[in-house]
Amino acid sequence: MLKKFIYLFFVLLAFVACKNTEENTEVTEKQETNEIPVVTVANFNTDVKDLVDKEVKITGIVDHVCKHGGKKLFIVADGATDGVHIESEESFKEDLIGSEVTVIGIVREFRVDEAYCQKLETETSEEYIEGEDHENEISQRKEMAQYYRDSMAVAGVDHLSFYHIEFVSFE
Repeated sequence: MLKKFIYLFFVLLAFVACKNTEENTEVTEKQETNEIPVVTVANFNTDVKDLVDKEVKITGIVDHVCKHGGKKLFIVADGATDGVHIESEESFKEDLIGSEVTVIGIVREFRVDEAYCQKLETETSEEYIEGEDHENEISQRKEMAQYYRDSMAVAGVDHLSFYHIEFVSFE
């Protein structure tokens, strides 16, 4: 009876050990598949629709660092017709211009819809004090709102999406 008990104990122990190994393997496989997706500058606007609010990695050449605080940079790549905006809470150094960088960041979407256009027009009218000469600014914002509306109509969509990357780190 003792032999059966000892045998059963070791079989159970082996079973538990194998089960833990399988679970650890699953965790390892999941961790390995959680690599940061790589996107390209050339395909950024089409590839990132499903990656909004997720971390990505992108490589490009710094074309511009914003002169107003340095918290934005613009990267480009050979053969790409567009570039990608990278935004940060911290300032980027201007000596990055011309350098190839690999950025890890979170894809963010700025969505323009009819509500945004109405807000743009309303805030524009309320923002400026009556009697002051701000007609040019008001006119430009109204033209922008109309441009967005026309773009949505031509594309047959109810919103426009503009994507950028919120900077996390350089690789």
